[in-house]
Amino acid sequence: MDVHGARLLVVGATGEFGGLVAALAADRGARVVPAGRDAGRLAAVARRVGSPFAPAFDAYDLDRCSALAALAAEHLGGLDAVLVSVGAVAFGRAEEVSAEIEEHLMAVNALAPIAVLRGALRAVGRGGAVGAVTGIVVERPTASAGAYHASKAALSGWLETVRLEQRARAVGVLEARLPHLANGFAARALAGAPPRLPAGSDPGPWAGAVLDALLAGADLVR
Repeated sequence: MDVHGARLLVVGATGEFGGLVAALAADRGARVVPAGRDAGRLAAVARRVGSPFAPAFDAYDLDRCSALAALAAEHLGGLDAVLVSVGAVAFGRAEEVSAEIEEHLMAVNALAPIAVLRGALRAVGRGGAVGAVTGIVVERPTASAGAYHASKAALSGWLETVRLEQRARAVGVLEARLPHLANGFAARALAGAPPRLPAGSDPGPWAGAVLDALLAGADLVR
């Protein structure tokens, strides 16, 4: 799929990584609809990518999440690709993390992305693409991040199944298992302190890699 003229929904565009992907896509000629939770940031991103339409959502409103793709398709006259880049993290030993934190991580990292992509599968036509950011934690569990790992692994497993189901429609289903990025994500943990982590990777090149892989119909970026 050629990025120029592609109709793209980026959910989580108010986050640093999602914002990078949205801006890069717009700079390359895509028509981008950004979606996010923070109204102020969302308005700024919408101006950056030149979109008069930028739907807001909350991860706990799963009906709203599942409606985002249809709203974007109505605005754009169709939809070619959807990327979900939302997430929350918390740290702590398994016996220390509260049920409230575990529930929040599952809602933000699994249930909300799944709801968005469920709606996207109805809105994206044959030859289109959907995708989500999980993280290398899916392959390399980290001590004190069990609840985070579980939530991302749940999304990863769902994507694997959907990929099998969508082959007949030639719809790409991308999972982006990104490394630790230098974007301050771990420092914004809901609870606990991050373990010693390697130096974060520059998110810019990864944003380009994810955009290219999504539009190429690839299965995996890592």
